[in-house]
Amino acid sequence: MDFDYAALGLKAGIEIHQQLDTAEKLFCHCPTVLRDVEEHNGAFFRYLRATVSEMGEIDRAAREEMMVMRPFSYYAYDTTCLVENDEEPPAPLNPEALELSLTVAKMMGMTPVEQVHVMRKLVIDGSNTSGFQRTGLVALNGSLPTGERIESICLEEEAAQRIEDESFSLDRLGIPLAEITTAPDMHTPEAVKDVAAYIGMLLRSTMKVKRGIGTIRQDVNVSIREGARVEIKGVQELRLIDEVVRREAQRQVNLLSIRDVLLARNASVDEGSHDVTALFKETGSAILKRAKTIHAVCLRGYAGCVGREIQPGRRLGSEMSDYAKKCGVGGLFHTDELPAYGVTADEVASLKEVMGAGPDDCVVLVADAQKKVTCAIEQVRRRAEMARDGVPEETRKMLEEGSSAYMRPLPGAARMYPETDVLPVTVTDAYYDALCLPELLSEKADRYVRDMGLDASLAHSACPRGAVDL
Repeated sequence: MDFDYAALGLKAGIEIHQQLDTAEKLFCHCPTVLRDVEEHNGAFFRYLRATVSEMGEIDRAAREEMMVMRPFSYYAYDTTCLVENDEEPPAPLNPEALELSLTVAKMMGMTPVEQVHVMRKLVIDGSNTSGFQRTGLVALNGSLPTGERIESICLEEEAAQRIEDESFSLDRLGIPLAEITTAPDMHTPEAVKDVAAYIGMLLRSTMKVKRGIGTIRQDVNVSIREGARVEIKGVQELRLIDEVVRREAQRQVNLLSIRDVLLARNASVDEGSHDVTALFKETGSAILKRAKTIHAVCLRGYAGCVGREIQPGRRLGSEMSDYAKKCGVGGLFHTDELPAYGVTADEVASLKEVMGAGPDDCVVLVADAQKKVTCAIEQVRRRAEMARDGVPEETRKMLEEGSSAYMRPLPGAARMYPETDVLPVTVTDAYYDALCLPELLSEKADRYVRDMGLDASLAHSACPRGAVDL
């Protein structure tokens, strides 16, 4: 589905995270090489908890990650050290990585900071053994030839590589990462893709960035008029960036439409929940049959909205399920999709009768252990209430082919606090002015055409590190 994006008021920005090809990691002297997990020579596990910020608050995104405490496993190697294990203080900031990030900043006409101060960014999803990611602001206020503004470039440590749901490999942790953030200056999906392609070409022109899947990732920020800013993380393929933007615009349009229906119906969400375990004692649903507890909540006026598709493969019910899964449950059922999955029409009728649900109402079921169910029902109620407001601000993860799923709320100011183990690094004007800029791959290809008479496609493919438009 395509839209008149000017009429929608589409605004989009992008954050590009690029691994730098340095000899050592950002805060230790370990090599920046990746290993097969079978080569690990040690393993340990940790529980991660959020810390209170200097403002006396716990970041809202971190608070949600703590809803279910779980052990995270880590694999260590003979090429990792105690810094990755968070058992030794970090070494000083890698000067090679700083020079490279400042070179990229200069290529975009940015103003460097006078001192690079390393901060701690709270992350307790298991991807950092310390519970935070170290990051430092390097430069501000640049621009691209097409006019889009570059807000900042930061130098930060790469996260650990997820092997399974709660298991991580430490070989990737600490690889220097340049984070380039644009202003929300793009107003079509194609413009977002073009900007990402140009920045990717600029980075490869340094000849000092890593290549391959996972070495560069894009986070796309999207909003429409009456919608909200949503960050979609983990877009690894350039070909999917414009599709991600299209599908997020579609999702926000549909959520606003659902909002209007709910408001017109004066929709509401029941307080609490009902234990309906006994109703499904003889059910043919394997999931419900083996559950210790089944609870239900009635969403008044939500019929037809919970099962409505909001982007390919995703419904409002999928959004509620994402929130419920934060409590450790596998998912949920709702009467917009029942009878199905072994649940009969008679069981649905009995459920609606017990809940006092009318034809415009939707009933949501959650089945699991008592504690998980109680938590999950509250999450369902929370997301259902949000639907009456339209589009919630969220951080989401990209799914296959460009749709997305809820990850956590957008982080707030409480997420960042100073890193006390790493001294600031001064950036002098003389140092910055002396940095040599590489020839852009696009300019090199043009030179091959002009000076050597090569065909344009051959000139592009002859450029080192691959074609310039990939």
